[in-house]
Amino acid sequence: MANMINLKIDGMDVSVPAGSTILEAARQVGIDIPTLCFMKEMNEIGACRICVVEVSEGGRPFRIVASCVYPVTEGMVVKTNSLPVQQSRKMTLELLLSTHERKCLSCVRSGNCEFQALCNDYGVTDEAKFDGKKPVYKLDCSAPHMIRDDNKCILCRRCVAACKAQKVGVIGANDRGIDTNIACGFNLGLAEVGCVSCGQCIVNCPTGALREKDDTDKVFEALNDPEKIVIVQTAPAVRAALGEEFGMPIGTGVEGKMVAGLKRLGFDQVFDTNVGADFTIMEEAHEFVDRVKNGGVLPMITSCSPGWIKFCEMYHPGLLKNLSSCKSPQQMFGAVIKTWYAEKNGIDPKNIVSVSVMPCTAKKFEINRDDQNAAGLPDVDISITTRELARMLKRARIDFVNLPDEQFDSPLGESTGAAVIFGATGGVMEAALRTVADVLEGKSLEKVDYHAVRGIEAVKEATLNVAGMDVNICVVSGLDAVDKVLTAVEKGEKNYHFIEVMCCPGGCVNGGGQPIQPAAVRQKIDLRAERAKALYSYDEANTIRKSHESPVIKAVYAEYFEKPGSHKAHEILHTSYVDRSKDIVK
Repeated sequence: MANMINLKIDGMDVSVPAGSTILEAARQVGIDIPTLCFMKEMNEIGACRICVVEVSEGGRPFRIVASCVYPVTEGMVVKTNSLPVQQSRKMTLELLLSTHERKCLSCVRSGNCEFQALCNDYGVTDEAKFDGKKPVYKLDCSAPHMIRDDNKCILCRRCVAACKAQKVGVIGANDRGIDTNIACGFNLGLAEVGCVSCGQCIVNCPTGALREKDDTDKVFEALNDPEKIVIVQTAPAVRAALGEEFGMPIGTGVEGKMVAGLKRLGFDQVFDTNVGADFTIMEEAHEFVDRVKNGGVLPMITSCSPGWIKFCEMYHPGLLKNLSSCKSPQQMFGAVIKTWYAEKNGIDPKNIVSVSVMPCTAKKFEINRDDQNAAGLPDVDISITTRELARMLKRARIDFVNLPDEQFDSPLGESTGAAVIFGATGGVMEAALRTVADVLEGKSLEKVDYHAVRGIEAVKEATLNVAGMDVNICVVSGLDAVDKVLTAVEKGEKNYHFIEVMCCPGGCVNGGGQPIQPAAVRQKIDLRAERAKALYSYDEANTIRKSHESPVIKAVYAEYFEKPGSHKAHEILHTSYVDRSKDIVK
C-alpha cells in the first residue's frame, strides 16, 4: 500500500497517497480548484497559474504555489480560496485578457469557454486594467478542416500537448515575451505541415482559438434549394454524444431524437452511416479472407479513419500496401447514394446533395480526397461535425430534449448491431470478426461478442482460433500508440494478421468533432468509455448483429454489386492511397 500523506485543506483533514499533487488532494474532498493549462497526464506544466493556492509547510509563512504540479507533504496546510489566492487568480485572468480578442458574442465557444467562465466567476470585465501592446495575428485557414485564431489564444499549450500526444507535433510556441504565439514551425500554415486533421487540438482548447470550419450555411443553403435532393447520413458515434450539446448526461443515446431533429431541419431523406459500415464489413471481410487464402499482404490494416490514413501516407508510407482498399463508411455510403440509390429512384446524381454528420474533423479532408467520386461526383458533398449539427438545431429553435424518438428512413436506415459499434475502438475489428468467422467456418456462429477487443486501452492484442487457424489481431487507437505498433511491425517485432487503427484515442466517440467538455469534466469522467457504452447498448438491442445478415445489404448486393469484392464493388466501394511523406515539412 502506498505511503499516505496527511495534510489540511481549507481546515479539513485529508489523507492522500504520497506523490499526489495539491490539486488531486483537493478534488478528493470535493474542492475543485480551477485550472486552464492543466490536462492530466498530457499537459502538467503549471504555466497559467490559475490553480494557485496558499501553502504553509513546517510552520513557515504561507506562500502561493501552483497546485497542479506541487506535491503534498506531511503536515502541509493549504488554503484554496483565501483573499490573496482570489486576487492572484483575478490578476492572472486580467493579464490574459489584456491580449485576448474580446469578441465573445460572435465566438463559437461563447457559453462553453473555460476562460470566459473563469472571468465571470472572478468578476473580470472586458475593460481589463492591463491593456497595452496587443499583437494581431492573421487567421490560419489553410487546412480543410479548421481555423487557427491566435488572437483568442491564451498560451495554455493544451493544443500543443494534444498534438504531441498524437505523435504529430506540428504546432508549438514561436517567438518570445509578448510576441509568443502558438503556430507551426517557420509560421507555415497547417496545410503545409504534417497535420492529419484529427481535431484533438480543438477539443482540448479551452477557448475559441481553434475551431472547425463551419459548413452549416452550406447545408442550410442546400436545404432551401428546391432543385436539390438533400440526403443526410449520421455516423454511429454522433448519437452517443449529441445530447451533451443540449445538457443531457454524457453517454446518453439520442438516436431517435437525432433523427427527429434532422427531419425537422428539412432533409429529404435521413439515413444511417451504419449501413455504410455494414457495406464496409462486407468488403473488408472479403478482402481479408482473400489475402489470407491467396497469400496477400499481411497484416491487413483497416481504412475507416481518415486521420489515420493521412498519418500512414505521411509517416508510414511503406505500409500503404497493407491498408485495406475499402473506402470509409462515410464514403461508401455516399457512393451508394449517388450510384445504386440514384439509379433505383431515377435521380440524376448531380441533383443530390450528400451530407454527412460525423464525430470527426478529418472527414472534411476526406471528402475532397482523390478517388472518392464513384459517380464522377464527390461521394459526399458536405461533412459537418456533431457540434455543427447542434448549432443547426439550435438556430432552427428545435426543442431537441423534448423531441419524440423517430426512425431512420428506409431502406438505408436499416443497419445491424455490428455497424453501430464502429464508433468505439475495437468496434471495427469485432464487426469484421463476426463476418470473417462465419465465412471461414462456413456456418453462422452463435458467438458475436468479442470482449478481447473491447475497452479503452490504447493497444489490445489477441489470438483467435478461426476455422482451425490462429489469427493474430491488434486494436490500436491514438496515433502515439499507433506509431509504436507500426514501428514494431516494420521492424518485424510483431506478427499480426489484422490490425484495426483509429486515429483518436478511444475511437470516434472521442473524435475531434464531438461536443467539447471542459478539462475538469474530462478529468473526472472518461468520455470514451461513457459514450462507447451507448453504442454497445444499441448493438445488444439490435435483432441483427452481423453485417452479412442484413436484408438491406443482401438486397443491394443481389441487384447491384453481385457479391463482395466484385469488379463493380471495387469501382464504387474501394479507393487508393498516395505517399505524402515528401510533401510535408517535418
